[in-house]
Amino acid sequence: MTIQQRLDRWEARAEWPLAAVAAVFLAAYTIEVLVQPHGLAARAVDLATLLTWAVFTADYAARLYLADDRKRWFRTHLVDLAIVLLPLLRPLRLLRLVVLIGVLQNAVGRAIRGKVVIYTVSGAILLVYVASLAVLQAERGQPDAHITDFGDAIWWAITTITTVGYGDMYPVTTTGRVIAALLMIGGISLVGSITATIASWIVQSVAADESAEAAVTAAHINELRAEIASLREELRSPAVEGSGTDHRP
Repeated sequence: MTIQQRLDRWEARAEWPLAAVAAVFLAAYTIEVLVQPHGLAARAVDLATLLTWAVFTADYAARLYLADDRKRWFRTHLVDLAIVLLPLLRPLRLLRLVVLIGVLQNAVGRAIRGKVVIYTVSGAILLVYVASLAVLQAERGQPDAHITDFGDAIWWAITTITTVGYGDMYPVTTTGRVIAALLMIGGISLVGSITATIASWIVQSVAADESAEAAVTAAHINELRAEIASLREELRSPAVEGSGTDHRP
């Protein structure tokens, strides 16, 4: 087994376990933001978050170790490195939610290949949800904050991801604005993927129709050629028989 095959095998086996760990992270983060636990419950949430971060760190280290060209793999997986390091940066710890979206994309994306629209809608719902949690945690309790409860956060996330931006609610913190920028980029990417999918489907449908018409035309031409060849044979047959009769004594 080659090094690349070992890496592919590891990634294939780790997809669903990482998706499960990401789901645990989402549950812990939801409790942290919406419930705001204290005491033992808060420590349990922090422990769950720490364990999920440790799992993703171990996965990153394993993939780096199994890579054939480690320097090239490191350069092409800087986002994965950022996901591992972000929990250490307190102001940007909310961006750990990228872990969840990335893992679910790898784990679920192949399972519904060919159903890009369904996956895109699911991704949009997840993106709106996690962005709502993140911006609520960043904005809540800040002076002059407009987003102070989860309902406001959901409304803000929907208007932002669709690039409508009514302006009635907007983040006032730096972290909230970073989340808003990432959400807008994500919304544009989702719309672009849907548009590209529909355009690709139209092109493929037209190409398939043209190929079918070309095949039918070719079949008709072959039939006509066969009929012409048959007529020529029939025309030659009397001539041959007549010439044979003229030479009889």
